[in-house]
Amino acid sequence: MTQSFKPEKAFILAAGKGERMQPLTAEKPKPMIDYRGRPILDHALDKLREFGVKQVVINLHYLGENIKQHLKSREDIDILFSEEEELLDTGGGIKKALGQFGSDPFFILSGDGPWEDVPGQAGALEQLAQNWDSEKMDILMLLQPVNSMTLTKGVGDYNLTENGQAIRQKDKSGDYMFTSLRIVSPKIFENTLDGAFSFLTLMDRAESQGRLCGIAHSGIWHHLSTPQDVRQVNEYYKRDGV
Repeated sequence: MTQSFKPEKAFILAAGKGERMQPLTAEKPKPMIDYRGRPILDHALDKLREFGVKQVVINLHYLGENIKQHLKSREDIDILFSEEEELLDTGGGIKKALGQFGSDPFFILSGDGPWEDVPGQAGALEQLAQNWDSEKMDILMLLQPVNSMTLTKGVGDYNLTENGQAIRQKDKSGDYMFTSLRIVSPKIFENTLDGAFSFLTLMDRAESQGRLCGIAHSGIWHHLSTPQDVRQVNEYYKRDGV
């Protein structure tokens, strides 16, 4: 493994319509849904700032003005917005803003997937940075063990080999769920078309080249896809007083 790399920039996916989360997303985008008393997006920004990320790009489409207004007074981290007149999907949206990231690897995460680290241990962002090796990988994903997901339903997106390579399980029978949190090299966008496309195509290509890797998260990650998921998770933290 090469010396630990510490990304200073991140991209947050926040443009989607959150249709499965209705009616909670009728008047606000999914990243603005309440989680433990604050919008999910704020928790992500806090963790990025605490890690040392200096600049964050957030893509906007559905009710994007809601996010802009909420964050306009936040001065503890540099925030830029990439507005999409039409949804560009998870790959096209990132590529549109690629000019902000230069040639260094950067974090990508969804604005609607909160995670909790284990107190006293390295957090998810630190674990990714410690395991990043540009000589061996183009994408390094944080994966959540399905058997650790008790509050929300897990889906077995991937398995891991002994050397940390990630293998997608198309039948969803894998041991790990993709959390959306990852470090990527900008070069993975070479030879991609402009416009809408899924980031999954880049993950599959990296896998075919042996350059898609993953690490297992030791903490908690919540797969929030329905209002019931949100209610269940918030009730858990309120009940336990944490």
